[in-house]
Amino acid sequence: MKCEYCGKEAEYIDSKDYYGVSYGMIYLCRDCDAMVGTHKNSGKPLGRMANKELRELRKKAHNMLDVLWRNGYMGRQKVYELMYKETGVKHIGWTDINDCRKVISWLEDIV
Repeated sequence: MKCEYCGKEAEYIDSKDYYGVSYGMIYLCRDCDAMVGTHKNSGKPLGRMANKELRELRKKAHNMLDVLWRNGYMGRQKVYELMYKETGVKHIGWTDINDCRKVISWLEDIV
């Protein structure tokens, strides 16, 4: 897998080598500090690579989404369906910075 930021080949490593604890395998570009986790059995990326800024935005978006379904405001599937309807984003893990900011802006109006 190539890094989306610099175009170099990303390393396929156990996340323990990055975090100190294993959460599974990741693709990592050490030059850009960009990464993406992978599906357990296939090594297929869970989304697109994210640098530190995008990872922070994704965490914020996920935390805001979680408030809606964990507090019983609506079911989890409904939250994601509404996000897609309102923003065109199906999954946070596939967002770029602009799409992630769009989701956060939409969520700030709701939450």
